[in-house]
Amino acid sequence: MNGLYALKPWYAARLGGLRAALARRGVSPDTLTAAGVLSAAGAGAALALLPAPLAAAPVALLLAARLAFANLDGALARDTGRTTRRGSVLNELGDRTADLLVIAGFLPLAPLWLVAAAALAATLPSWVSLAGAAAGAARRNGGPVGKTERCLLAVVAAATGWAVPVLIVVAVGSALTALFRLGLLWRELGVAR
Repeated sequence: MNGLYALKPWYAARLGGLRAALARRGVSPDTLTAAGVLSAAGAGAALALLPAPLAAAPVALLLAARLAFANLDGALARDTGRTTRRGSVLNELGDRTADLLVIAGFLPLAPLWLVAAAALAATLPSWVSLAGAAAGAARRNGGPVGKTERCLLAVVAAATGWAVPVLIVVAVGSALTALFRLGLLWRELGVAR
């Protein structure tokens, strides 16, 4: 069950020309990580400040940019031989920060407890994946509500104003995604003993 994550190879291929142009210009992968965080902050601000459906277009464009930057930073680092452990940490921190900035855009639209629950749940799948990788397992991605699905759900909220239902789906779906990844990880680590 990979969800929209299954489209990542196709999407990465579409970004190949841009990635090559960035490499020729000597753009730092860390710059792309920062640009992804700024795009997410802009999407969160648009969600918070613009009424539905006017928020839909800017939120969709900024989250498309956020996903593109999230795809490009690591690929550019690999293509240019600039992968570092520090860059890996910065990438993960940037991704988690971007997730939280988008969810923060719901603060004026929904009860604080629900926004907080969705924010916590949205980080769980990545923490499970990172814990598994730290234990020597393969990095797990995908699931019913991963990063790409959360971005799509934010666009749905921006278009419809359905902040509370979307946050419920984000919270429950992210928790299920974490459990899905944990189950795969548990089996892999159990076999690896």
